[in-house]
Amino acid sequence: MQKKQGSRPKGSLSHKPKFGTNKAQIQSTQAGTAKGGQESSTRQYTVKEPTELLPFLLEKLSSLGRNAVKAILARGQVAVNGKAVTAYNHPLQPEMTVTINKDKVVEDIPLAGMTILHEDHDVIVIQKDAGLLSIATDTQENQITAYRQLTAHVRNHDPKARIFVVHRLDRDTSGVMMFAKNEQAQQHLQNTWQESVKERTYVALVEGMVRKPEGKISSWLKEHAKSLKMFSTPYPNDGQHAVTHYKTLQANKSFSLLEVNLETGRKNQIRVHMQDIGHPVAGDKKYGSKSKEINRLGLHARVLAFLHPTTGKLMRFETHIPKVFLNPFKEPGVKK
Repeated sequence: MQKKQGSRPKGSLSHKPKFGTNKAQIQSTQAGTAKGGQESSTRQYTVKEPTELLPFLLEKLSSLGRNAVKAILARGQVAVNGKAVTAYNHPLQPEMTVTINKDKVVEDIPLAGMTILHEDHDVIVIQKDAGLLSIATDTQENQITAYRQLTAHVRNHDPKARIFVVHRLDRDTSGVMMFAKNEQAQQHLQNTWQESVKERTYVALVEGMVRKPEGKISSWLKEHAKSLKMFSTPYPNDGQHAVTHYKTLQANKSFSLLEVNLETGRKNQIRVHMQDIGHPVAGDKKYGSKSKEINRLGLHARVLAFLHPTTGKLMRFETHIPKVFLNPFKEPGVKK
């Protein structure tokens, strides 16, 4: 699995899925024939040398006049690397794929509060912003969620497509999470979660200076019947066993930045455990925080690595620490 370089999240090189495409088979050829001998509605070409889109199309569609080729462009029937392009002078580089469609190209629906890192036949991996619900509850049925947006995304290409929930992130937690695109993948991932998930790492900005450079927190978690807050019960085997490991990355007298790894994935686990050791997550009023330093919850799901439910291949996605988490450690006078 290749990772992205630079400032963008590490994951797939492109979130535009290319299902079953073999460039060696489509270079300067028509994209096959449909049933009954009818020609396919698309043609795909691989760019060989730097040029612009209109001259490239005039060469490939030499049987058409210049105005006809311009009309095809204007109607959005040409895509470069899967994205519709209408500009005559759009630059092309070697290995780019140009697709010409007899019908108007279907463009992806814009996504709010999230970015697709990877998509294939079985899974979609996203980076979720803080503030976006993973999936709605009964009282949140009219709100925008990652689940609803991804459902619209896949149905834009296939009206029968569906999205399946595998796990969740709290609304105010940002970072990497995944959904399944079919029931088989969902069931496999959920039934083998402990074996399939190889790494699940968070960064947490917590209040105060954590004295121990690293540690392990283990408790039994229960949910309060009225407040619905999770808490650690003093009685063994009373609730769900939860184990959290942490390591200090940076600290001063006011805040600590921790790398947190989960052995278990219980509801609000990190937030409860940080409160248990006297260092609540910054901005987490529900679990004892009094700080407003970063104006959001100081919790980010930084890494998710798992075995692909169909291929068994290790998939690893890593994102950057949110810049706002580093603000409390900047020298006075440095612009935040």
